[in-house]
Amino acid sequence: MDAVCAAVVAGEDLSTPLADLGASRAEAGVGLSGTLQDLAALHAVSGENSDGLVSADPDAVPSSMLRTTALGWADAVSGMAVGREVEDPLTGLNTVGYLRTRLHEVYREAHSRGAAPDDDYALITVMLGVSTAGYPRLVAMVLIADALRTVFDAGETTALVRSATAAVLAPRTPELRSRCVQARWMIEHRLAADPALRDCGQIRLQEEALPGDHAEVCRMLASL
Repeated sequence: MDAVCAAVVAGEDLSTPLADLGASRAEAGVGLSGTLQDLAALHAVSGENSDGLVSADPDAVPSSMLRTTALGWADAVSGMAVGREVEDPLTGLNTVGYLRTRLHEVYREAHSRGAAPDDDYALITVMLGVSTAGYPRLVAMVLIADALRTVFDAGETTALVRSATAAVLAPRTPELRSRCVQARWMIEHRLAADPALRDCGQIRLQEEALPGDHAEVCRMLASL
């Protein structure tokens, strides 16, 4: 609230302070209605004709201010919801929902620079060629997950896309290709060491081209 007040007094742009206000209210457990009521009170007090006796009416607040504050609140609530359920309980990999959120951040950052997400990031998929479901597939995916976390241990996003498909969102570094080779070797070695997993078939590790926008990449994830 202090940042918003300071921006109002200085005549500065309110977009960031209002978004931060909405987010901080959400993180404090304040509902959207209460958050907008706080905003209405601030708007009433800061009005040119204010005499100290004000009525906090959200309907009197400019829609742009309401929208910015509400979006900040919603983003924070969404982030907290994701934080409560971001890992698959069996493999420990991030959920596909978390991967979509992470990709959204990557796309926003790339578009702000006028760049293509595929220029800076690679999406590596690992598909298990299982012939049957059940225990072998579950164990194989646990082993695959452990191998991916071991190799991609520098802040990359590892996620479970489907029951037999994992993915890694990794920056394009000079070491990326060799790390993919290492991951493939480690996965194949671990699967071959367990006779119970011989029906799992070959794994397919490949790079998927990131499409132009976030909606397209979400559709691609759904089709894997």
